[in-house]
Amino acid sequence: MTLVHASITISLDGYVVGPDDGPGKGLGEGGERLHYWVFGGPWSYDSPPEGEATGADAAWLSSALERLGAVVAGRWTYEAAGHWGNGDPWGVPVFIVTHRLDDQPEGGVFTFVDGVEQAVARAREEAGDKDVSVMGGADVIRQALVSGIVDKLSIVVVPITLGGGKRLFDGFTEQLELEHEGVRQSPFATFIDYRIKK
Repeated sequence: MTLVHASITISLDGYVVGPDDGPGKGLGEGGERLHYWVFGGPWSYDSPPEGEATGADAAWLSSALERLGAVVAGRWTYEAAGHWGNGDPWGVPVFIVTHRLDDQPEGGVFTFVDGVEQAVARAREEAGDKDVSVMGGADVIRQALVSGIVDKLSIVVVPITLGGGKRLFDGFTEQLELEHEGVRQSPFATFIDYRIKK
């Protein structure tokens, strides 16, 4: 059965990116520290990551990737990530939520869709019996949660504070009921998985 799985990494003070995020600084000032767990240790915008996740980090990532059938991401994430070098880093269909459909590059590996519900519906079609990952940014995850289309939410908490940037639940007024599914921990992060009660 296909599940819609939203996941995002946050700092201890609740930020998913540091201040001034954008192309060349996708995770904002100091935000690289959010993804040390992904790359097995420190990296910076000036010295791109060369490592990979290990231990509990690799185990959590592997379990998410083995079920991955399609990805939904927001336009700002797409831009801030430099279009992932115009290549698909996951090897599955990727749908970008945007209101600017005319900007879609021809022959690209990304499909632009107007609205998160439409993007997830298209992603579900492509995913087959695998899962759809709603990876962010925070606004897209909030929209997906509000629309009731998320089955599972994973929050990866890293032991840092950023002091500014964008928070996952800024402006979120919905009341969610979650069921705890499990916790994993590594030196770089604590992985908390929830099922959304519907």
